[in-house]
Amino acid sequence: MITCLPFTLKDRTNKAQERRLNFMTTIYTLNNLPEDIKNPVVTIGNFDGVHWAHQAIFRKVMERAKNLNGTSMVITFEPHPMKVMSPKKVKPLITLLEQKKELVINQGIDILLLIRFTLKFAAISARDFVQNILVDHLGIKEIVVGYDYVFGHKREGNINLLKEMGRQFNFRVHQVGPVYVEKLLVSSTSIRNLITEGNVSEAKRLLGRNYQIRGEVIRGSNRGGPLLGFPTANLKLVDELIPKEGVYVVTVDLKGKIYQGLTNIGYNPTFKDKTLSVETHIFDLPANILKQRIKVNFLSRLRDEITFASAKELSQQISRDIKQAKDFFQKEKNRL
Repeated sequence: MITCLPFTLKDRTNKAQERRLNFMTTIYTLNNLPEDIKNPVVTIGNFDGVHWAHQAIFRKVMERAKNLNGTSMVITFEPHPMKVMSPKKVKPLITLLEQKKELVINQGIDILLLIRFTLKFAAISARDFVQNILVDHLGIKEIVVGYDYVFGHKREGNINLLKEMGRQFNFRVHQVGPVYVEKLLVSSTSIRNLITEGNVSEAKRLLGRNYQIRGEVIRGSNRGGPLLGFPTANLKLVDELIPKEGVYVVTVDLKGKIYQGLTNIGYNPTFKDKTLSVETHIFDLPANILKQRIKVNFLSRLRDEITFASAKELSQQISRDIKQAKDFFQKEKNRL
């Protein structure tokens, strides 16, 4: 499992990600595909979360591509098919497109193909999808899918159809079984539920990393510094899945540097606010970061949001929260 990095040093993963970005190609339409893709090995899915189970599929894709001296490819869809087919039933996404692309890059995949999902595309039959897109357009040599993979119009395609058409068009089919973490099935649904409940430490075990939200720092109510003595970065919400209201130990990625911090999610009941806010007190922040983009990683939940009788009582509680957060970081550092 991933452990905490030295929090005041430049994040080493950013340079590695930049190097991988130079090698991975992101393609936004089928018409822009290179003509010289060699022995493509593909996987297809929504991959919301890019969690341990998705990563197991990606590893199999890369293993098979290496074996064939070929090209590893991930095919995904934008927007998420549920937003087109059943917008009223869609659940908040764990990872939006920007982060999903970064996470796929980090896996070492050669090509990420983003197919625009429309009602017209949804009407393509499973057989036509395989023959027209995977075989005729991509010329796949192998395909890797999960144990519950279905596709095509009305989800009529499954592993049996893939194997049948693989025999017909001479491509191999590999199926990756379910992934468990101590008997708990790794799935986007289980991770989403854990984050909604505020159980970010358990969600990390299934994701393989800390849950992250990101966005631009905007001007807030200006109470943090002047009134409470703890300035906060107020985040303009972009992500759809926000952890349960409460106080969390976090790290903040600001231009590749990692800082320790404390985040409050909620409605500031002490001041009777009406709008949900995500406010982060960043330890040892060197400058004003208004209008800058940050990434907030959730490590542990400390407590529920509480209504206090006065700003002074709230300030005293924040002091205790900060001490508890710093104790948490010290313990993590000792584990390295």
